[in-house]
Amino acid sequence: MSSPFSARNQRATLYAKVGLETDVQAASPHRLVAMLFDGVFDAMAQATQAIQMGNVELKGRALSRAVRILDEGLRAGLDMSAGQLATDLRDLYGYVCTRLTQANLRSDISAIEECQRLLSPVREAWTAIGQSPAATGAPTARAA
Repeated sequence: MSSPFSARNQRATLYAKVGLETDVQAASPHRLVAMLFDGVFDAMAQATQAIQMGNVELKGRALSRAVRILDEGLRAGLDMSAGQLATDLRDLYGYVCTRLTQANLRSDISAIEECQRLLSPVREAWTAIGQSPAATGAPTARAA
């Protein structure tokens, strides 16, 4: 027999999933990338907590999720015809994926922290771009 709390948790999970799917469907391309960054950082934070708690299963799931987001989301979404920046980001994402895989194998929090430090400037720059008037669709002042 299941407890009444498990049914409530299942409903909460379902509502959260529907909310996320709704956010994804309504999001601009810029917001989608921001959501991917949020997912990577959330997964790395979960992995760090899992290592500290000795939860090997959660650590593995969280780091696998981070690697998949980086590889299948951020890296796969790069427009490689855009030049050197796209190449540099591809290489950075590849390196971070490698380091997160090593962190998983070794339960290495310092490797996760390195990845957070490497990705933070990219995430911050992406956020700053999203706040610019051109990205939000707001009118910009024109010189007379």
